[in-house]
Amino acid sequence: MLELLLDPQAWIALLTLTALELVLGIDNIIFISILVAKLPRAQQELARRLGLFLAMFMRIALLLVLSWIVGLTAPLFSIGQWEFSGRDLVLVGGGLFLLWKSVGEIHDTFEGAEGAVTAAKKLSFASAIMQIMLIDLVFSLDSIITAVGMVDQLPVMIAAVIMSVGLMMFFARPIGHFVSEHPTIKMLALSFLVVVAVVLIAEGFGNHVPKGYIYSAMAFSVVVEMLNIRLRKRTRTTHAAQPEHAPQEEH
Repeated sequence: MLELLLDPQAWIALLTLTALELVLGIDNIIFISILVAKLPRAQQELARRLGLFLAMFMRIALLLVLSWIVGLTAPLFSIGQWEFSGRDLVLVGGGLFLLWKSVGEIHDTFEGAEGAVTAAKKLSFASAIMQIMLIDLVFSLDSIITAVGMVDQLPVMIAAVIMSVGLMMFFARPIGHFVSEHPTIKMLALSFLVVVAVVLIAEGFGNHVPKGYIYSAMAFSVVVEMLNIRLRKRTRTTHAAQPEHAPQEEH
């Protein structure tokens, strides 16, 4: 263990893997932010932290069964030209679940306040925790498989998971508040999750789509919307600062 702590390559691998886990966890943070917003305000922070905390142990458990994780890539059966492995089934199932949740949330948003209240009543604290853990399993599967290919030392992989989840806990709350306070950002986030769900399903069918393209498009959309938010805020400030002109009397 001491040799590992003094090895510069191990530290470089730790930082690289932590950054990778954090970047790949952006969609997870967005999903959690939208999900816990449907809980009572007093339960939101606890659900966010508890869900991520339990998901961290689930990721570590997956790392401890590396042989099983690697075995998930072996084909189980085929349908026509498509071969399906355990990983493919997880991706397709997770993509369908995420698609159902995202489209349902978009539908509730368009229904207005009454639809939002109805949806909020249907979500319990336990259900929120289970959904956070389920979607984290889907999102973390690829990053764990990538970690197996990047790093040989199991302690480094476990440390990277713990650090990335800690950073996700730190960023989840401000991101959640920002998404909740800006409806247009929330709609962008839901649209992003729909795209991620479709990509997961496509990858389950053997069609690889580089996630860099998706993240780049989403980042560009967010930057444009941030400019729009700033422009709308400046316009409201300008209008509020202008004195009202008294109507001129007719002679």
